[in-house]
Amino acid sequence: MQAASNVGDNSLLVIIPAYNEGSRIEPVIAAALEHLPVVVIDDGSSDNTTQVAEQAGAHVVRQQPNQGKGSALKAGFNYAIQQDIQAVITLDADGQHDPAEIPKFVEAFQNGHTDLVIGARDFREMPPVRRLANWLGKRSLSWAMGETILDNQSGYRLIGRRLMQDMIAVQQEGFEFEVEMIVACVQRGYDLEWVKIRTIYGGETSHINPVKHLTGYVGLVYRTRQSIRKST
Repeated sequence: MQAASNVGDNSLLVIIPAYNEGSRIEPVIAAALEHLPVVVIDDGSSDNTTQVAEQAGAHVVRQQPNQGKGSALKAGFNYAIQQDIQAVITLDADGQHDPAEIPKFVEAFQNGHTDLVIGARDFREMPPVRRLANWLGKRSLSWAMGETILDNQSGYRLIGRRLMQDMIAVQQEGFEFEVEMIVACVQRGYDLEWVKIRTIYGGETSHINPVKHLTGYVGLVYRTRQSIRKST
C-alpha cells in the first residue's frame, strides 16, 4: 500500500466506501494519501472503480454483490482491526469531503477523542432539499436521544477501535448504519466529538433509495426514543 504520511501516525487509516465511483475517486485518493494510507471498499461496482483506486495507490477490498454503505464500512472496519489499526477516518468517494481536512480528525484523535469524531457541515450551504432533509434528521435524532446531534448524516468521521468492533455486529447494512453508529456511541457512554468541515455539493448522484431510507430512519428514531425512555 502506497502512502505519504505527513500526519505521521501509523495507527490511523483512511477508508473510502465506493460504488461505481471510477470517474471521481482518483483525486480523492490522491489527496487523502498525502496524509494517511488509504483503503477503498469497492461495494460491488460494475465500473472501473477498483482499477482506478489501485492505480491511484489505494489498497482495495472488494465485496460482491453490492450490499450497501453499512456493509462496506463493516468490511473496512474488519480490515482495520486485522491490521491492528486504532482508528479509521471515513470519507465519501464522490468528492463531497475534502481530504485536506483529515488533519482535523487526526488532531482530535491525538487529543484523546478516540471513539467517534464527526465532521459537522453548515446546512445553510446545502441545496434547499438537502438542507431540509439534514435539518429534519438532525432535529429528530436529537429529540430521540435527548442530546444535541449536530449532523447525523455526515460520512466524514473518525471511528475508534472499540466502536468499530461494536459496529461490526450491527445488522444494519445501508445508510442508516451511520446513524446507528451515533446511537451506539452515546448509549455506551463513549466519547463523541465534532469538528467543523466544508460543505461541498457538486451535483453528485445519490445512491440512497429515498423510501427505503426514510422508512429505516423513522424506525431507528422510534426505537432509539423508546430505548432512551426505558433507561431513564
